[in-house]
Amino acid sequence: MKLIHTSICLAIVSVLPLAGIASSQTQNLSQKTDSVRQSQQTANMQNADGMKLTVAQFTAEWKEGPQKAAKLMQEKYGDPSGMMPNKLIWTDKGPFIEIILINEEIQHDFPVPHKDFLQHVVEFKVPTDKIGELAAFDGSIIVDRTRGTLGARCDVEAHNLLALNLAYDVITGKKNAEQARTAFGEIVKAEMAGEKHEYLTKLIFQPMPNAGDADKTLKE
Repeated sequence: MKLIHTSICLAIVSVLPLAGIASSQTQNLSQKTDSVRQSQQTANMQNADGMKLTVAQFTAEWKEGPQKAAKLMQEKYGDPSGMMPNKLIWTDKGPFIEIILINEEIQHDFPVPHKDFLQHVVEFKVPTDKIGELAAFDGSIIVDRTRGTLGARCDVEAHNLLALNLAYDVITGKKNAEQARTAFGEIVKAEMAGEKHEYLTKLIFQPMPNAGDADKTLKE
């Protein structure tokens, strides 16, 4: 029995270094994979001479709407904080924690047919009982309860401001979903006639920093 016990102990001791090597190799592989991804991302941001691409160069092959939006966002906010394949991100610009532009045109027919590709995000705590009503108001309102953000995605910044401001009206009970939809349509119609509503030019509310909700652990 003593001999068997000794043999088992020796077997375990001999396996431990191998496990450590396997774990180390796995970590090294993961690090190499991350490094390759970063290198590929960097390569996508550089030209053949290794020079950083301008936003115009980076989006030269993008769809028409996102390409125009990239130019407008750069003119207003400067170079993006992040340039990834098919996505540009500006962080901490004015009241926005993020401005996200994707090279994708998502069909959206409210209030009139257009394409969605530009998203403006603010920090804000949205009550859970208002999330459904916000979705009924505008399907391109994006609530992240865990992170504590409220976003709007459209084709131009002015309409994202309008959507965020009307979302705030819904959250505070000033309007219900149907009233907010009606107001959106009326304001856009007036805009097309040359009128500029306040909701199109600025946020009418203050963002809420640290609005995230980590939720609760389920009890066994």
